[in-house]
Amino acid sequence: MNKIIAYEHPDFKGISKEFTSDVCNLRDIHFDNCISSLKVIGQPWVLYRDPNYLGRQWVFEEGEYASVEEHDTISSLQLVTEDLSNHQITLYQHSNYQGRRIVLTCETNLCHGSFNDMASSHKVQRGAWVLYEHPDRGGVQMVARAGHDNPDYGWYHDRLSHLRPLKSGRSTVTAEVLWDKKEEQMRSVAIDSMCGLNHGDLNQSFSTELSREYENSVTETFNFSNSTQITAGTSFSVNVFGVKNEFGLSVNNTFTVEKGKSNTRTERKGVKINLPATVPPHTKITVNVLRKEVDVKVPVQLTVTQGGHSKTEYGEYRCQAGLSLSTEYREEKL
Repeated sequence: MNKIIAYEHPDFKGISKEFTSDVCNLRDIHFDNCISSLKVIGQPWVLYRDPNYLGRQWVFEEGEYASVEEHDTISSLQLVTEDLSNHQITLYQHSNYQGRRIVLTCETNLCHGSFNDMASSHKVQRGAWVLYEHPDRGGVQMVARAGHDNPDYGWYHDRLSHLRPLKSGRSTVTAEVLWDKKEEQMRSVAIDSMCGLNHGDLNQSFSTELSREYENSVTETFNFSNSTQITAGTSFSVNVFGVKNEFGLSVNNTFTVEKGKSNTRTERKGVKINLPATVPPHTKITVNVLRKEVDVKVPVQLTVTQGGHSKTEYGEYRCQAGLSLSTEYREEKL
């Protein structure tokens, strides 16, 4: 969700209003010229001094702003909807895209080159930019957006000294487990073995406890692809109810993943199994305790959304667990 919460007073105090779309005139909703602090979630917003997105501009990216530069002067606001993952702007020396030009793809202080205080028009090929009157992001700002070329800067002619691309807010990720493409391996593993001998003519009690407890575990992991563009700190949930339905595993319905942290969860529990109580005459009995283990790998489709723009990536969910315990008996006559 892209939204901005505007507050009447600094430090997020007073009356507040939440916006998720453009407002051309705040007077219409009784919130004109009264914004003094902000919280921005998702894509950046542009705030304007005058109605209809005119007058001086201020840009706010995702974050909390306990105090804005000029209190009680905002009359309209607009959400930046461009894809902000890749940027390019062309500056022109003269109006109507004439004269020398320079192409930029990253933040630039024009004072360090030969194009300082020279631009009079621009075209934005990709993304959205903030243009500044002075170096180090100082002075009057002007927003430049893809599809909104500016053929004439007017009073802003020959004043541009610094510019930077706008950044998207945090990405959100939704995960879909592709069960139809799972890989599964099952095997039985002997985890214990006991032997009882009876040389006599009568049944004898087994020379061990009648029951034992063993530990079963479920280990879940999630791995990102090597080419992932998901940033550290991004978290999301993987719904893994399908593992329990198909294999009877004791796992949670959701597995929480966070990029940059260990995406592994292990659950252990004790399981009791009963053993035979007697050994027949002149018999050797061997009891093997078997655990049925499963290793499931499933691709997960990740939909990464930033500012209304989505892309698809893939990861892998893996579950390794013991399904059940059983006993295998073997009798040999002595």
